[in-house]
Amino acid sequence: MPEEHVIAAGPGAGTGGIGTVSADSAAVGPVGRARSGPPRATMRTRVRIPLRFADGFTATADAFTFRGLVDGKEHLLLALGDWEGSLAGAAAPLVRPHSECLTGDVLGSQRCDCGPQIREAAERIVGEGGFLLYLRQEGRGIGLYEKLDAYSLQDRGLDTYAANVALGHGEDERDYRAAAQMLLALGVERIRLLSNNPDKALQLEANGVAVAERVPTWVHLSPTNARYLATKRDHTAHTIVLGPIPTGMPDH
Repeated sequence: MPEEHVIAAGPGAGTGGIGTVSADSAAVGPVGRARSGPPRATMRTRVRIPLRFADGFTATADAFTFRGLVDGKEHLLLALGDWEGSLAGAAAPLVRPHSECLTGDVLGSQRCDCGPQIREAAERIVGEGGFLLYLRQEGRGIGLYEKLDAYSLQDRGLDTYAANVALGHGEDERDYRAAAQMLLALGVERIRLLSNNPDKALQLEANGVAVAERVPTWVHLSPTNARYLATKRDHTAHTIVLGPIPTGMPDH
């Protein structure tokens, strides 16, 4: 397993090619923003963590930390299932880049589908072997407090993207360069991407990780997140098929 790689966004990067990056190389971050090439990332720590979710599902993760991540944040890579076998096999490992959501992941908020998605991802990756990337970019990159400010604007009629813009941010400020760095630091050049979000595939491909297949997540629909999911489907082309809205919970 190589200790470090350089992310190439030039020729060959879209097919998983890795090479030395010149100072004026261009990597791609959030949509519409050119970025200078990210620096090298190397593995820092590997530690085994037993996991237990609220519904009783258990798993064991090899957690990796890194040096040199482009944004300086403390992102985590959780290797699950037979992840080493997935690297050696013909099929690419299953990978879920999951952006931090304290309200959904920890508190069980039903305004979004983040909590059910991370639980789903853990089980599916355990079954197939791969990686769950926990990315510290709360609120599509605007932070926890401003995400709650955006919730307040949503309660007054704005949708999830318009609320971020009203606060002076981009619609989606998430940046997946560090996600690519982490994968490449472990020698993962080709993946099956567990996501409904086309922007994740575009950014990872542009930063040297080939996406062999996009695998949709399940739809976790409730009365309180139906508008949020519909907006993601209609505004940013998420691959979400919405059925009838479940009953039994009050809408906001």
